[in-house]
Amino acid sequence: MSVTSALRDKDHRFLWHPYTQMKDYEKRDLLLIDRAEGIFLYDVDGNRYYDTVSSWWCIVHGHNHPTIKGGVRAQMERLEQVLLAGISHAPAILLAEKLVQLTPPSLTRVFYSDNGSTACEIAVKMSLQYWQQSGQPERHQFIGLERGYHGDTIGTMSLGGTPGFHGPFAGLLFHSHRIPSPYCYRCPMGRDEKSCDIECLMPLKTLLDKDGDQIAALIIEPLIQAAGGMIVYPPRYLTRAAALVRAAGAHLILDEVATGFGRTSTMFALEQAAVTPDFLCLSKGLTGGYLPMAATLTTEEVFQAFYGDYAENRTFYHGHTFSGNPLAAAAGLASLQVFDEEQTLARLADTVPYLHRRMTRFLDLPWVGDLRKLGMICALELVKNKATKEPFSPTDRVGWRIYLAGLRQGLILRPLGNVVYLWLPLSATRADIDEITDRAWTVLADPALFPEIRRSASHE
Repeated sequence: MSVTSALRDKDHRFLWHPYTQMKDYEKRDLLLIDRAEGIFLYDVDGNRYYDTVSSWWCIVHGHNHPTIKGGVRAQMERLEQVLLAGISHAPAILLAEKLVQLTPPSLTRVFYSDNGSTACEIAVKMSLQYWQQSGQPERHQFIGLERGYHGDTIGTMSLGGTPGFHGPFAGLLFHSHRIPSPYCYRCPMGRDEKSCDIECLMPLKTLLDKDGDQIAALIIEPLIQAAGGMIVYPPRYLTRAAALVRAAGAHLILDEVATGFGRTSTMFALEQAAVTPDFLCLSKGLTGGYLPMAATLTTEEVFQAFYGDYAENRTFYHGHTFSGNPLAAAAGLASLQVFDEEQTLARLADTVPYLHRRMTRFLDLPWVGDLRKLGMICALELVKNKATKEPFSPTDRVGWRIYLAGLRQGLILRPLGNVVYLWLPLSATRADIDEITDRAWTVLADPALFPEIRRSASHE
């Protein structure tokens, strides 16, 4: 048995892959990646694939970047890990300083963890404890959005409304309020783009008018609900939501785990809505995608509510073994160095509109109902009927067919149900965009992938 065959056999025998129905691979091998360079992944057989989903939305400057590798390598020679409880080190300090400089002025404190779920859960716990220690213990309720996603811990699942993800755990989740998703293509208020006046925020206003003094915080993904279906919404929705929360005296938690670090054309999505949160949750692109790390930023006001003599028991009792890990912090510093040296955000002024133009033709396909665009993110919602917006059934497995067809075209595509999306590394060039969109067209323009539409048409 070859080394590759042995690995594949062990994969089948020992590994349980996330968000994967393993029975799909009962008689099929998973894609076995050997190395990566730039925007490409290479499998063990030497085949090359465009990493069009940035390896789950985290790769920012491409794979194998020398500056980030160099930063991690240099740190490895000095210090690889030390607890951050009562101990500190230069990379964690310097990265915290950089994050404070990059974010709104009122965000002055950085609390590290190791993934996006924990970054959000920390914000929730900090908010709750803040109100308890600030004389308003009645503020203990939270608001989230339908189709919102903030992670897979029990706490963050309690705040999300992502269909299909959290059903089995409903008995463990705490109660939270849910407001409608700003799902413009399927507007919950029955409006269209011309008539929209952000009426989908009325339930938030009603809730805050009635119970605002009991609300601790609203948590929201700015400008795009990613795992909920790549739902892009206008900045004015976020601006108005923030104003309503502020008027009620509650906290605003922005989950920029997916959107941070240039994904939406600005360093942080909040800039486009001119909104300043009480808590800002970061991960994924924080290290350029090279090592797991997360950060929760908050205000001096929040920090001071936890500051006092030990006997007062105001300490925030939360931490992770790898909080502020030196290697991850070094990767984060190196990634921010690349932003400066390569003028990453400035280059997006050219590549983002170019990508958006290249995607427009997909609307001509009879099974593409909507095109959503935000920075280096583009999403296509597939439908059986454009006029009625009838979705494909989950049993149709449209996304699975597209994933397999994408591999044949050298693309890593991982649809979210009926939504096919590109989440490109910021390093993607016009030439990359041409190749990726042409190959995606070859996949999605193939009527053989959509036999349901032919059957439907035959009955009309």
